[in-house]
Amino acid sequence: MSSLSEPQDHPIRFGTDGWRGVIAADYTFANVRRCAQATARLVREAGGQRRGVVVGYDTRFGSEHFAAAVAEVLAGNNIKVHLCERAVPTPVVSFGILEKAAQYGVIITASHNPAVWNGYKLRSDYGGAAGPEVVERLEGYIGESSRPGEEGASRISTVPLEEAIGTGLIEYYDPAPGYRRKIAGLVDLERIRESGLKVIFDPMYGAGICWLPELIGGGDTEVIEINGERNPFFGGVNPEPIARNLGKLQEEVRRQRAYIGIATDGDADRLGVCDENGEFVDQLRVYSLLMLYMLEAREQRGPIVKTLSTSSMLDRLGALYDVPVHETGVGFKFVAPKMLETDAMIGGEESGGYAFRGHLPERDGILAGLFVIDLCVRLQLKPSGLIEYLFNKVGPHYYDRIDSHFDAGRRDEIISKLKDEPAEMVSGRRVVRFQTDDGFKFHLEDGSWLLIRFSGTEPIIRIYSESSGPEQVKEILEAGRQMVDLRD
Repeated sequence: MSSLSEPQDHPIRFGTDGWRGVIAADYTFANVRRCAQATARLVREAGGQRRGVVVGYDTRFGSEHFAAAVAEVLAGNNIKVHLCERAVPTPVVSFGILEKAAQYGVIITASHNPAVWNGYKLRSDYGGAAGPEVVERLEGYIGESSRPGEEGASRISTVPLEEAIGTGLIEYYDPAPGYRRKIAGLVDLERIRESGLKVIFDPMYGAGICWLPELIGGGDTEVIEINGERNPFFGGVNPEPIARNLGKLQEEVRRQRAYIGIATDGDADRLGVCDENGEFVDQLRVYSLLMLYMLEAREQRGPIVKTLSTSSMLDRLGALYDVPVHETGVGFKFVAPKMLETDAMIGGEESGGYAFRGHLPERDGILAGLFVIDLCVRLQLKPSGLIEYLFNKVGPHYYDRIDSHFDAGRRDEIISKLKDEPAEMVSGRRVVRFQTDDGFKFHLEDGSWLLIRFSGTEPIIRIYSESSGPEQVKEILEAGRQMVDLRD
């Protein structure tokens, strides 16, 4: 028997990839149910009740219980639910959407955010992030649920989990076997297993636990996993695979004289790479290597989709190999639709998320990591050698990013200053082009660039730069700090 619960009045906004909030503050069962009820409305509008929704979750605190709450609301709206039986990576859930031909997918995860956060990601029937127009409708429906008693306001229908399982509206589902078969058709796993490499793998206590050892271990290749148990505190480190969070991985690569270090974030849709010396390979270089892998090692051709925060090396490779490069705003809610529109060979962003044609228009840290390893095997080069090979084609490129919490009350002031009084010079370099379509990007006369934008998921301002040398990057980043008057 369905029960009805009144929604809470609390604003919910979806950022670059889903809604995220602090657990027990704004990320509550009541608010998760509001999101689920709004999702149910999207499903009904599409006539997708029988196609249903795949619901997955990561290893964060309470994720399995929030996922169950989502399933109960969808079932309460007479919608079929395929509920993952254990924590699995976001790309595995997205694959499950295709395998089940579901109308949508919901993933309970806050990805790389700190441990006190959790989140709600919506995926469309193509297995990628829902586009901006769908997200806008979803937010509108959630907003209606915050006004109980008003005409047209939504009420939240639920049915207990066990009851819905008994009626068949909710069924447990494991998308992992099908995903493994898919991966085996995209990369020669046996070649990697026989290569004899030593790989250190850090899933950062997240949903990627055990995936790399299971896929390429068991042969001559040795995969040593660290941080491979569930820890909702993530060892006190944000589960984002960037240099400042991967000290243990870097140390283990050096200590064990490994060939390469691979890391995935909290929901395993992002990739981090360390070379054989334990040095972090930044995400812009990794994306460029992946593009080179598709173009040279696999001899594929097709468009490239990148966000405006990614590398100009991609544009140079596009010109070198005569393939078009399309630029979007930050977030896979822009990248995924553009990949589908252009039949892109690869799509990616600065945060370490990459997607590939023939798979999913969805970030996949597991597959991307396998592709980087496969590139090492095919070219018989260690990661540092791959970077040298890349630079021989496009010239040296260096990159860094500053993330800083800021006083939210200054947001309008910062935007007004950057928009109304754009700099003509940055760190002694003339600005030749100024973009304002997603943040504020300054293209400089020497090919360097500076980007300033607000995070779509956290109260953080990000300052990015790419240039031909590390000192130049530092200078440009400092100029960006001064533009927005960041205080340490």
